[in-house]
Amino acid sequence: MTATRFFVYGSLTEGMVHYTKIQNFVESLSFARIKAKAYRLKVGYPALVKGGADLVPGQLVELKASDLLVNLLDEFYGYNKLDPDKSLCSREEVDVYVEGCSGPVKAWTYFLNPLKMPVNAAVIEGGDWRKSIEEQPLMTSKLTDKQSTYIQRLGRSTGREIVPIDLTLYRELMNLELIVDKGRRLALSKLGQEVFRHLG
Repeated sequence: MTATRFFVYGSLTEGMVHYTKIQNFVESLSFARIKAKAYRLKVGYPALVKGGADLVPGQLVELKASDLLVNLLDEFYGYNKLDPDKSLCSREEVDVYVEGCSGPVKAWTYFLNPLKMPVNAAVIEGGDWRKSIEEQPLMTSKLTDKQSTYIQRLGRSTGREIVPIDLTLYRELMNLELIVDKGRRLALSKLGQEVFRHLG
């Protein structure tokens, strides 16, 4: 196994919902920043686009990385190295500014493909996505237990399976734009799929 450096942000940082995906591989972890532009997605988590001038916070993690782990991270971010232009994200090596270090170090990170940016994404002024989450909590943290449970059941169901729902819950999830009614069965909307992905 070789150690590979990644700059992580959002749900993959320590204490966030997806950190468990990498925690067993972490050799070291430092607070760090990269130059980018941060957007807040409707689910509440950030997406980064390259080319911005903001110093976006995150963590530099040194991972005991196998090809399998890197492939899993690529899959998590929707990066296909065989067709990067059509991928949800790109994986690129960037300069990372680590607290206490005099100059930048190189690490991999994932940037959202600007062509895949949702229309309802909002620029996070200054790039501080943590402050944005403190001021406006994540959508996943606003859901009731009943709503979360239903989204998880629907997200795990096969396409043909009908997951029963009561009228009140149906209205709540429709108002939140988390489900779509396909006539004989319900399915998660795009936002619902994103929420399902971040429910852990």
